[in-house]
Amino acid sequence: MYPVAPSDPNRVIVFDTTLRDGEQAPGFSMGVKDKLMIAHALQGLRVDVIEAGFAAASPGDEEAVRVIASEIEGPSVCSLGRCVEGDIEAAARALEPARTKRMHVFLATSPIHRAAKLKMSREQVLAAADRAVRFARSIFEDVEFSAEDAIRTEPEFLVEVARAAAEAGASTINLPDTVGYSTPGEIGRIFRILRKRLSDFPEVRLSAHCHDDLGMAVANSLAAVEAGARQVEGAINGIGERAGNCAIEEFVMALRTRADVMPYDTGVDATQIMRTSRMVSEVTSSPVSRNKAVVGRNAFAHESGIHQHGVLNDVRTYEIMRPEDVGAEASELVLGKHSGRHAVSDRASKLGFVLDDASLSAVFADFKRRADEIGEVTEKELVMMIRRRSAPVRRRRGEDRLEAAQ
Repeated sequence: MYPVAPSDPNRVIVFDTTLRDGEQAPGFSMGVKDKLMIAHALQGLRVDVIEAGFAAASPGDEEAVRVIASEIEGPSVCSLGRCVEGDIEAAARALEPARTKRMHVFLATSPIHRAAKLKMSREQVLAAADRAVRFARSIFEDVEFSAEDAIRTEPEFLVEVARAAAEAGASTINLPDTVGYSTPGEIGRIFRILRKRLSDFPEVRLSAHCHDDLGMAVANSLAAVEAGARQVEGAINGIGERAGNCAIEEFVMALRTRADVMPYDTGVDATQIMRTSRMVSEVTSSPVSRNKAVVGRNAFAHESGIHQHGVLNDVRTYEIMRPEDVGAEASELVLGKHSGRHAVSDRASKLGFVLDDASLSAVFADFKRRADEIGEVTEKELVMMIRRRSAPVRRRRGEDRLEAAQ
């Protein structure tokens, strides 16, 4: 029923919604083949749950869920659906081949959603949630219920809805910050209240689904875990509706890097993060920002001379994660206008050149002038500078790289 036994108090389930919430964002639509390719990458990443789509949304989405359910082993395959029988039946058809499966039903609970979208009273929302979860449980062993816009829902009513879903048989209760409105302190209080009020349902797992409209999706997800959530929902590269979801790679590496203050584990193989990130970026034609945490091009790159000097002496001076921990290449010292003598000397040495002080000073002066003009200096240009300014000794072990630079 569960990907991991709920009795493990420090284990956090990673629920990936790249293929559902991520794909719903404008410009991120994916075909069946693309979805399947990413699903296999997520299987290699060892996420616990793959939300493969919204089966009732379109024939194409139902087909994508069915294909993924047929091929994926390990993670539980999930489909989203509204609290209506037709959506649950469509998900059941699509998920039929899955080795392990989950039905995820949702219903809005906040006052603004009840009035403006659903035109339903509190009593009607409670009845619909109870009816849908019970119907889903008649088909699926594992049912998740989401109270859409939970953070803007009256706390007492949120407790009522969560208890109704738990009593109807939901194994996971998700409290989404649907519009990215919450703060870490607030969401922590909400999860602590729910955990206490659901103490008579110890088998029910609380889940966080945070959006990034105010830039706090990862921070809010971490706060929810500290307050009792044992599932976090997110997407690779943080893609998703509007400003996106909690970025899975950031959440996972935050737990790993700060295990001293957050002693929680995931089953994710972090060495597959960079590969998966690049695949999602390529499939969605959405380049990852250079300064994106964990997977951005600059995450393990340094141009500042002070930083480069520190990294050359001990990489831990400016890097809290190792590139290989996330499947990235080695740290990069970018040769630019902020670089210092140590970086230029180190790169020259790696290219096979030994420079005396006078030669290094002359090369460095040329390098600074050129860097001011173009920003980043390539190895090829650096070699040309060295040859103009010195009569260097070429180390044999550097010959291959030197030839490549030419």
